[in-house]
Amino acid sequence: MKVAIFSNNRPKTIMVVNKLKRLLMNKGITIVENEVPEIVISVGGDGTILSAFHHYLKFINEVRFIGVHTGHLGFYTDYREFELEELVDSLLRDQEEVVSYPLLKIDAYRDSEKDPFETYYALNESTVRRVVSTFTCNILVKDNFFEKFRGDGLCISTPTGSTAYNKSLNGAVIHPTVRALQVAEIASLNNSIFRTLGSPMVLSPQEWVEVELLDPNDIYLSVDNLTMHNTGVTRLRYQIADESIRFVKYRHMHFWDRVGNSFIYLKKNYEK
Repeated sequence: MKVAIFSNNRPKTIMVVNKLKRLLMNKGITIVENEVPEIVISVGGDGTILSAFHHYLKFINEVRFIGVHTGHLGFYTDYREFELEELVDSLLRDQEEVVSYPLLKIDAYRDSEKDPFETYYALNESTVRRVVSTFTCNILVKDNFFEKFRGDGLCISTPTGSTAYNKSLNGAVIHPTVRALQVAEIASLNNSIFRTLGSPMVLSPQEWVEVELLDPNDIYLSVDNLTMHNTGVTRLRYQIADESIRFVKYRHMHFWDRVGNSFIYLKKNYEK
């Protein structure tokens, strides 16, 4: 088995990585850096998982991911830093079981070009917005005009990303087995002149959303933890990707347990 370790550079994480490397080598598991691994172990928090995903994106159909939590929020992580021995033993018994999460595909176009000049993939979400002046765009669903949007911007998320920025925008939390994308408004303008739907939209994998920028200047486009300013984009197309991210399924936590542990439960006052 070939394993790669992807981590942040925080002191606590470095200590965990060093211990993990010793355990892997003692068990005869190969650690690779410049080869395509079978499994990527992310050590850190959810931000580290996002960075690992984008680092290995072009090998997304070949690698599996597993997370070790050393940060503040570990929504994507299954192991804590004191469970490394259990993780390594599970690697030795690996039967290649996986759980797959949908990805968001973003095609970026310039002017009236038929082909995208860039394609991005997101594990959590993509936002398109303005910081200073009002963001305006036409929203089309499956090539049909839906509304003219005015506000700060839009957030388009995957089911797993529904618990991230989307949730703070009062979007719905969606189970990752539901291959859907969600569009949530960021501070929309709704008055006697301007109207928007005002509610998040959940679309099926057979549908897509196009965002036509009415003023493409001073636009910020984010893809997970990556942000681009003034990319020259005039139109964006969002849809659920054919590809998925695959996580190792050794003791993968139930999705709603993750939601509860992240947002609701406090051990000191939790009662069965």
